[in-house]
Amino acid sequence: MMPYKNIIICIISFFLSSCTPKHIVPTPLVQIDQGRALFLKAEKLFEKNAYNPALSSYQEYLSLFSNELFVPAALMKIGAIHMILGNHFEARASFNRLINTFPKSLFAVDARIEILFTYFNEGDYTTVILEAQQLLQKQIDKNNLLKVYVLLGDAYAASDLFIKSIYYYSRAYIYSSEPNRKIIIDKLKEPAANLNTNEIQSCLNIIDDKLSQGYFLYLIGISKAWYERYEEALFILSEFIEDFPQHKSITKAKMLIREIESKSNYKHTTIGCLLPLTGSYKTYGNKALMGIEFALHQFLSQHANMSADLIVKDTESDNNRAVEAVRELYKEKVAAIIGPVFTSRAAALEAQRLGIPIITITQQIGIADTGKYVFRNFFTPEMQIKTIVSYAFEELGLERFAILYPDDNYGNTFMDLFWDEIVAYGGKLVGIESYRPDQTDFADSIKKLVGLYHVVPEYLEQETFSDKEDEDVGYGKDREPEAIVDFDAIFIPDDPKRVGLIIPQLAYYDVNNIYLFGTNLWHSSELIKMARQYVQGAIMPDVFFAGSTLKQVKNFVSSYENMFQEKPGFIEAVAYDTAMILCDMVNRPDISFRTTLISELGRLKEYNGVTGLTSFDSNGEVDKKLYLLKIHGTNFKEVE
Repeated sequence: MMPYKNIIICIISFFLSSCTPKHIVPTPLVQIDQGRALFLKAEKLFEKNAYNPALSSYQEYLSLFSNELFVPAALMKIGAIHMILGNHFEARASFNRLINTFPKSLFAVDARIEILFTYFNEGDYTTVILEAQQLLQKQIDKNNLLKVYVLLGDAYAASDLFIKSIYYYSRAYIYSSEPNRKIIIDKLKEPAANLNTNEIQSCLNIIDDKLSQGYFLYLIGISKAWYERYEEALFILSEFIEDFPQHKSITKAKMLIREIESKSNYKHTTIGCLLPLTGSYKTYGNKALMGIEFALHQFLSQHANMSADLIVKDTESDNNRAVEAVRELYKEKVAAIIGPVFTSRAAALEAQRLGIPIITITQQIGIADTGKYVFRNFFTPEMQIKTIVSYAFEELGLERFAILYPDDNYGNTFMDLFWDEIVAYGGKLVGIESYRPDQTDFADSIKKLVGLYHVVPEYLEQETFSDKEDEDVGYGKDREPEAIVDFDAIFIPDDPKRVGLIIPQLAYYDVNNIYLFGTNLWHSSELIKMARQYVQGAIMPDVFFAGSTLKQVKNFVSSYENMFQEKPGFIEAVAYDTAMILCDMVNRPDISFRTTLISELGRLKEYNGVTGLTSFDSNGEVDKKLYLLKIHGTNFKEVE
């Protein structure tokens, strides 16, 4: 919605040449007396934008010469100054004084229109509409009629009454000339974009002449094209050309149609793949490619009447090469791009600039904010945390938590997110400790977490305590203090190697009978090998679980193993789902433009793939329901 409530100066300047009152030049045959001199002084101050001094001079003039020739003009200027300064009540008072005192003045109609603008600037659109309709019943000149039509269009648009708004903009368009017509088109674009086919027909029904109907259809077509809703624009403009062959805007409409049709000039079923097949990230890139190629094979075997092609580009794990590859795919006219995996920011920016839909496979923060052509299909730290915390509260009924995390970017990111989500649920974070990423002994951090870490002054180490004193402090010469485990669960966002060292040390310091929560990194057989008896029941989220009992997952894993003689991992699974979504989309007969493909991706809800239910929001960010896994014996099991 355009910021209607914040366009005071814009409205005054636009279409409102009469908002600056008609300038009356005193006839040279009349001697310039004191009153005229004072009025001319005020006029010069006004022209210099010295509004407060000008206001004082106009008011002084009125106080001394209440019946002079220039009084209506002075009242008009006083009202205009108050409008500029945002004093709408005072502006109305001046305009009403003019109307009541000089009803036959040349300025009377102008004053009535300016009063409408004061209400508009205050957001009182109902009053604007009522009084403007009354004003239309009066005899007013073409210029003022134009201003009232535009004002009514603005008021209805600000009230979200788009059909009536467009009706009055269309009327204004007829009475206007360049460059005002371009301004009216700009005003009309947003409300017109909100109309569906039935509402467009309703507008045509309330427009009472063929000329206006023709302009209306033409303007709607321009609006749809402006918002890149090209299918709708083509339909409306074609209807306009057919129904109004003699209309003077026919040539412009045909040119716009040709321009729109040029935007559909790409290979509709060809998908580009942008992956690191060499370089430091080649392992991930090749896994993703296997998932994409498998998706293409599956799609074509399931849909004999459809087609899909891949053009693969190697980013070489390099940002500059990724940008160059996007340009190459654009020249090869692909419909959309999958990838990249890591060099995503640079590639996303280039795809956005060129107008190619791109679905990145990355956790990079804010990647979907790059622009409307950029999507993400991957699982994020936020998704993992929401999955864990919602399960902890809603299914397990837990309330008190602790965090033990590595002091690095990964650990700090997950620590912050977990803390915030706990607070959002109304839970309590009763302990939080960090450790260095290079540590192998985590005793001090664990002791601090459970109240066992005490720095005893040297002189106290020599003291001998009585048995009673030993009981009071909780320890003595032969007894260690007891761990204070006042939390229901502990969250450790780290890789399986370090977690495999940490969890047995937790047990050593009597941190038992609590829930262990981790990230998807815990989904590793290495963790079970290192700390099998201590990690039983540990819970973690993941975007893919090859052992799932879901039919689509079992079929995917079985078929993938038959083709590649190995089980798919989460990279392959995410790439597979992404490719399947795009293969389906690019074969839809109702998608003829990349912009339509973007719109349909934004409307995708709960695509039931092997990585769970997948949706995209209007910003291109993915919304996934992750798997929740638990360690049971030597295996991982899906938590129902």
